[in-house]
Amino acid sequence: MRLLPIRWKIMILSYAIVIFSLLIGGVVIVANIQQSEETELRIRSMNTARTVAEISEVKKAVQQSNGWNTVNPVVEEIRIINETDYIVVMNMDKIRYSHPIKEKNGTPSMGEDEEPAFAEHIYFSKAKGEIGTVIRAFVPIKDAELNQIGVVVVGNKIPTVTDIMLGLAKETLLIVVLTLLFGLIGSILLANHIKNQIFQLEPLEIKRMHEERTATFHSMNEGVIAIDNKEIITIFNDKAKKIFRVSGNLVGQQIRNVLRDTRLPEIVERNQAVYNEEIKVSGKVIVSTRIPIRKDNELIGAVAIFQDRTEVTKLAEELTGVKNFVEALRVQSHEHMNKLHTIAGLIQLGKPEKALQLAYNVTEEQETVTSFLNEKIQNDAIAGLLLSKVRRGKELDIQVVIDPNSQFETFPSELDQHDFVVLFGNLIENAFGAFEHSEIEHRRIDISIEQTEELCAVLVEDNGSGILEEYMPRIFDKGFTMNKSQGTGYGLFLVKQIVEKGRGRIQVSSLPSEGTSFIITFPMEAEDELYEE
Repeated sequence: MRLLPIRWKIMILSYAIVIFSLLIGGVVIVANIQQSEETELRIRSMNTARTVAEISEVKKAVQQSNGWNTVNPVVEEIRIINETDYIVVMNMDKIRYSHPIKEKNGTPSMGEDEEPAFAEHIYFSKAKGEIGTVIRAFVPIKDAELNQIGVVVVGNKIPTVTDIMLGLAKETLLIVVLTLLFGLIGSILLANHIKNQIFQLEPLEIKRMHEERTATFHSMNEGVIAIDNKEIITIFNDKAKKIFRVSGNLVGQQIRNVLRDTRLPEIVERNQAVYNEEIKVSGKVIVSTRIPIRKDNELIGAVAIFQDRTEVTKLAEELTGVKNFVEALRVQSHEHMNKLHTIAGLIQLGKPEKALQLAYNVTEEQETVTSFLNEKIQNDAIAGLLLSKVRRGKELDIQVVIDPNSQFETFPSELDQHDFVVLFGNLIENAFGAFEHSEIEHRRIDISIEQTEELCAVLVEDNGSGILEEYMPRIFDKGFTMNKSQGTGYGLFLVKQIVEKGRGRIQVSSLPSEGTSFIITFPMEAEDELYEE
């Protein structure tokens, strides 16, 4: 059987099932027919026995010696009419007055089941005799005064299975032929259908493909997780287990029981792919591509392919902080160079007092900003970013004001340093861009960071050109920009992604020629962490 193609295995198995079912069905049908025949024979035997017991000639002759000469012909005629196998009439001494074998007339009966009949009982018995198993009906014979004067025994042979089959020979043959024919056709169709369903592959080929596919998934350098539309894990490769530090056979488990903060079920709910999104899952920063799985336009699950970027992100954060400080130093150096030229000019003009006062003012202002950022902003990368933006604002003749009540100590649970650098960088750069075509004299950008145990709120507001109402629904779309010359259309798109990643909210208000404000709030703890508490 091992060497047989799957098509032949299916045909043989299904055909064997058909034959076995036919045999079982035949046994049940024959048993039912036999039971029905037995019930009918019981009724017929009893009716015949009652008829014989009521015949006056029988009653009269059974009380006479040599009365069997009278009784036997009458009874034989009734036996033939009623198609009964035998009828035996006995007097109270068990002498036979009627029997199919004439030689036994006038001889005593030695039956073991006849005694109750001589005590006026009416009953049936089943006995095995010379002609086979018979149903026998016993009826007492009574005279006019209701005194028992004899017994009538009527026997009918119960048909055997062979008798029944021979009686239904034509019907049985037709049923068997048709069943086997259609069973063969059905087996062939079923085998071909299954073969087509498995792409004409043999089980060994399917096994090999499955092993190859599994080995491929596990050897990939990317994590791969797939779920069905009920959020049950169907694939969880070794790299994914290593990234999230889980072990064991996870296939068949609920994805939320393995990764509580997974973002994969969102793809099943939204039925929309997400490409190269940086998210945080189980404390790991990963870049994930999540795609819905469809078959015949029906959603059947989702798959995620991702890489661990935790270490890379940490390095990027450090590099980002250095870059921000370098930018701040560059701007500061340029600004100081201009002021040094001014101080030198004042000295040459013979005004040392003004030159000294200018130097004091520059030093005091620099120390004030630096001291404020060091004290209130507990992250060097963000402090460096804000310092660089303040200096850049001076270059562009834009006053960048950081709310003195601002304070920042720690990141919301879903976000990190890189996210906040991208968030502030894009919001402030957008605010700078708002003054490109603005003729307002006092140009200003206000920045505020407020943080409590529950929330972190960020405000970036400018008094620039504002956003036209027709553009408001599209400002977060990927590729959309109002600054055609320098804009990329990715700034606010990235801001929106970070807000979604941190499960925050963003509120935008803008009036043309009056300015724009962005207010963003983040929960400090994720919903599942709050639930655990």
